Amino acid sequence: MATINVKVEINATIDRVWEIVSDIDNEPRFWKGTKQVNNISKEGNTINREIIIAFRDQKCLQQVTLEPKKKIIAKFTKGIINGEKIITLNSTEGRTILDTEWNIKLTGVMGMFTGMIKKHIKSGTEQAMQSIKEEIER
Repeated sequence: MATINVKVEINATIDRVWEIVSDIDNEPRFWKGTKQVNNISKEGNTINREIIIAFRDQKCLQQVTLEPKKKIIAKFTKGIINGEKIITLNSTEGRTILDTEWNIKLTGVMGMFTGMIKKHIKSGTEQAMQSIKEEIER
């Protein structure tokens, strides 16, 4: 299992940060590893969706749970990735700490490459978090 953690401090209120990060349909705009999002169903704050990731244009199913102004939990339920991505928001003195944690592994025979993709996912996460920060702070 690969664990990746990236944090960024954003000079904005938690409300403003939540407005951007909770728009999960817009995920490919910031997260270059996500090429496409197709929502399948929504019940309350839980969305079931199919995403196409940049790694070999693989389709993955996710169950995304929004905990307003606190966190977004994206569980991979089917596909080449097993595990979850959790985005957490914490407010401190008018600023927001945005924290993304991945706990994932590749499935099947691809599992042996989990360590190799860890660096790639971390880099992509750092880029996404910086893009989110820049969008919010402009």
